Amino acid sequence: MTGLDALKARVAGAKLGPEAEETGTVTRIADGLTEIAGLPEAQAGEILIFGTGARAFVQNLDADAVQAALLDPMDGIEAGSTVRRSGQLLSVPVGEGLFGRVVDPLGRPLDGLGPVQATEFLETERPAPDIIERDFVDEPVETGLLVVDALFAVGRGQRELIIGERQTGKTSIALDAILNQTGSDMVCIYVAIGQRTTAVRRVIEAVRDRGPFVRTIFVVAPASAEPGLRWLAPFAATTMAEWVRDRGGHALIVYDDLTKHAAVHRELALLSRQPPGREAYPGDIFYLHARLLERSAKLSPARGGGSLTALPIAEIEAGNLSAYIPTNLISISDGQIVTSAQLFAANQRPAVDIGLSVSRVGGKAQWGALKAVSGRVRLDYAQYLEMKMFARFGGFGDAAMKARLARGERIGALLAQPRFEPLPTPVQIALLAGLDQGLLDGVSLPAIAALKQALIPLIAAEPALAAFRARPAKLDDAARAALIGCLRQALARGPA
Repeated sequence: MTGLDALKARVAGAKLGPEAEETGTVTRIADGLTEIAGLPEAQAGEILIFGTGARAFVQNLDADAVQAALLDPMDGIEAGSTVRRSGQLLSVPVGEGLFGRVVDPLGRPLDGLGPVQATEFLETERPAPDIIERDFVDEPVETGLLVVDALFAVGRGQRELIIGERQTGKTSIALDAILNQTGSDMVCIYVAIGQRTTAVRRVIEAVRDRGPFVRTIFVVAPASAEPGLRWLAPFAATTMAEWVRDRGGHALIVYDDLTKHAAVHRELALLSRQPPGREAYPGDIFYLHARLLERSAKLSPARGGGSLTALPIAEIEAGNLSAYIPTNLISISDGQIVTSAQLFAANQRPAVDIGLSVSRVGGKAQWGALKAVSGRVRLDYAQYLEMKMFARFGGFGDAAMKARLARGERIGALLAQPRFEPLPTPVQIALLAGLDQGLLDGVSLPAIAALKQALIPLIAAEPALAAFRARPAKLDDAARAALIGCLRQALARGPA
């Protein structure tokens, strides 16, 4: 290095005085949103810091001001307060240190177990994988729910919407899917958006008592949290899940729920005097949820082969699936599981409407053995529901119609499943194979519920099914005979 080069290096590295700091002034504050003047170089999503230490992130950029959503209580912040730029975009901690923890959308602990040990920090707004980086969705996510796994299979990398009216068991379906990942290689992320604290606590306790708590992350932004935190929650949780996916792992994320997320987006838009509807691109609600759910994908082997599966939850009113937010989410996702208030009131749990539910991936991600025995179940059950309506008038007297009604009743009994009682896939296959062969035709409906639980230890202990239990990809004659043998044994032990 020459003397001139050395001099230039010393000048470049020298600190000639205090570093410049760009500051602004709060001109308006209300309901968790601030308007700030004097930050011409601020970036969308940048963290701003107030004199009280509270933080906010830039939500909108106007010609002479910026609007920022608060991430901390607004105590001590008023018009005239000073704000400074941090120069950092909104980021959250990621890594295995989050597993088994309850945190807010910024990764701050809510469980009293001390600071989170983060591997690194990643930005909350990240681009979705390119098409060339994705792979086919062909591996199942086993939910343990017969009605889902057999009729509306969910694949790794899929986005399956759970939608229905209030109090119809939507969260229970997603929670059962999380609980069934005990022993699997999937990391689960549950994000609560605007939920009651008591409801979130019940979910956490259920996973702690029965499921893969040590491999589950709970991201909680309750109804009492600042609007900025509620808005941020699904994006922050998705970033945490992407860390798993991008390292070749598999993650399942539950958004509970995106209807409340759309409401808080509308709230912030109106407070900042922005139009909240479709005319507000890129700030409209469709774009908001599209860029969120597009981040769920199955990656190609060149990218590690990881996957991120999304189960967004949405609420409708009076069964109106054609409302603005529901149609947005239906068009973005790869299918929907629709819950019915009528079925829920009739004590059919899960209250899944098989006529309105669909999986656009379906059989491509379903185990081959399960696909082989579930082909006609949906059609037979749909015909039974129609026949049941007319049977009230006493119009079916022949034996064939009575037999079809009896078969439909047993399909309904098989699809009914209590909370927190997932069924292993081989047990589901055995039940449907027995139904197909007519072994359940003479079994009383109450006995079918007991039969499900009786089958679990029998199939788990059957040596001939060891390979089949690990990978039920094909239902050959030997596997079918072993399953039917276990079913007959369970039937012989219990009352019909």
